[in-house]
Amino acid sequence: MSNNVIFNMTVCVVGILILLIHAVNIIAKKGKRKDEKSLLVFLLFTIIHFATYLTFTLIKTKWTSNAYVISFYTIFYIMNNMELFLLFRYVLLYVGFDAKIEKGLKVANIVLFSIFVLLDIVNSFTGIFFGAVDGEYVRSKVMIVSQGYQFVMFISIFFATALNKKLNQQEKIAFGIYCVLPLGAIILQNIFKGYAVAYLSIIVSIEVLFLFLNVQKNIALSKEEEKNKEAQIKIMLSQIQPHFIYNSLSSISTLITIDPEKAQEALDNFTEYLRHNLSSLTETKLIHFEDELKHIKTYVSLEQIRFNDRINIIYDIEVSDFDVPPLCIQPIVENAIKHGILQKLEGGTLTLKTYETDESYVVEVIDDGVGFKMEDVNFEENKHFGLNNIKYRINKICGGNMIIKSEIDKGTDVVVTFKK
Repeated sequence: MSNNVIFNMTVCVVGILILLIHAVNIIAKKGKRKDEKSLLVFLLFTIIHFATYLTFTLIKTKWTSNAYVISFYTIFYIMNNMELFLLFRYVLLYVGFDAKIEKGLKVANIVLFSIFVLLDIVNSFTGIFFGAVDGEYVRSKVMIVSQGYQFVMFISIFFATALNKKLNQQEKIAFGIYCVLPLGAIILQNIFKGYAVAYLSIIVSIEVLFLFLNVQKNIALSKEEEKNKEAQIKIMLSQIQPHFIYNSLSSISTLITIDPEKAQEALDNFTEYLRHNLSSLTETKLIHFEDELKHIKTYVSLEQIRFNDRINIIYDIEVSDFDVPPLCIQPIVENAIKHGILQKLEGGTLTLKTYETDESYVVEVIDDGVGFKMEDVNFEENKHFGLNNIKYRINKICGGNMIIKSEIDKGTDVVVTFKK
């Protein structure tokens, strides 16, 4: 057995074992992210790719017909392109482009991939890129053109990550290594013919990709989850304020002699309010918006007992079939009532509306209270930690955003978006 055959077989076997370990690691993980699922598909396909090349290395001494050699290399080059196709899909999910940009890049990737696959198939009949003579693989002078898809995708991935402000330096280096190493290996393989240098570079690149990106991202997300938990506890504690509990119980006590049935309803609502806030301490998952809406209605009903017709509320709910972090909208409603509507002697109206766009679900909290000058408020100050925590959790958990607009004597409008 020649040295290059031993080298190629060793690279393939080691590569398959390493990739299997990483694939099993992702399969065993609960609650996989979309980018992890995409990475898993990429790893599994690469295992098949390596196994195909290993099989060819083992049997090519026996199967030496021109047709077999051409067939294998046609499959081989298509699989090379498919690997880059899947890697690019993973990059799109990992980076998280805007929906329109992501859609455009996906379409461009599919079109480009299809063109080069078609060229590889055409080559098997025309031999414009490569062929076989007496069972030996022979390249044409324009062979490099057939690898155009790989060059384009490596360059695209490099610039899509290197210029992306969302990625840190470590992430950019990881993607950069994956682009540079295989690209250099393709050139080296034309010099060291017969040696699977490209496959060796793929193993090294995937190791860097897995360790720098997937492992580090899981660690970072674990820290973010802990930070989110702290933010959630702060919000919960800010909601259960002694004066609110005292005032609610005092109102219920007064109702007992005046209207026992209404007092019972108010007590049930008060119990439900406390239960929801306390359960949010241990809630780590998203909840259905309808559950958050129920909590909002419970809170508003308690405030209406105290302030009667000073608080009017309109529910304009067009869509409710989406998930949100617990206690993310109710504190905004509470803020609008306390600091907006009730600051006016006559009170006012709060409108809670939901709707959807192509990219997001939107929740809007509008009040016609006293409002404020936007330029006079610094939302980064500690006194606004409740709103800051809500914005932080919405962004980190849902990839959403919160925008606040206000005018003196006109009211405040808070728009919260949740990415679909």
